[in-house]
Amino acid sequence: MNYFLRIGAYVWHPLLMPLLGTVMYFIITPRYVDEAVLQSKLIAIVILSLLIPIVVYFLLKTIGWVHSIKLEQVWERKIPLMLQSIIFLAIIKLIFDPYITPELYFFFVGILFSSLAALLMVFFKIKVSLHQMGIAGLTFFITALSIHFQVNMLFWIGLLLFANGWVASSRLHTRSHTFLELALGFFLGIIPQLLMLNYWL
Repeated sequence: MNYFLRIGAYVWHPLLMPLLGTVMYFIITPRYVDEAVLQSKLIAIVILSLLIPIVVYFLLKTIGWVHSIKLEQVWERKIPLMLQSIIFLAIIKLIFDPYITPELYFFFVGILFSSLAALLMVFFKIKVSLHQMGIAGLTFFITALSIHFQVNMLFWIGLLLFANGWVASSRLHTRSHTFLELALGFFLGIIPQLLMLNYWL
């Protein structure tokens, strides 16, 4: 059980959530998407939202600005969250068009607002669970897509709801977060996605 709880934090790592949301969108969307366009967008998301943050993390660790990948100290989160916000802004401006793929465009706008809210919390010395924020936002987005496209996604929604509990239990088990930090992460993940529904659902 200890291993199962700990692995949840890696399986549902917040860096993977934007990519998972993008992949699941392209799987269930009824719109035709050219294969070359699809590949280019997925590669761009992998590079921007996954590879660049990993490289920057090792750079920050080398110069002593972060101590571990868990970012246990509140002050360690400031630069990674600033970078994350810039990356999501670049994705919004360069990769997705609000008229061609409004769902993904506003999904990333929601993620940007979540990241900025988590960054704001840092200045008040409040540590938000980024894991919970990521999985909660993804769950809400997939649920909204299921309604929007009228596609039966009950299995995936159920899996993501289970993942929310798995992530929360994992973070509590490892004493990485408190109930309050998990609750803040949950609502900071969901609320921006909820607000974005007005623009695409």
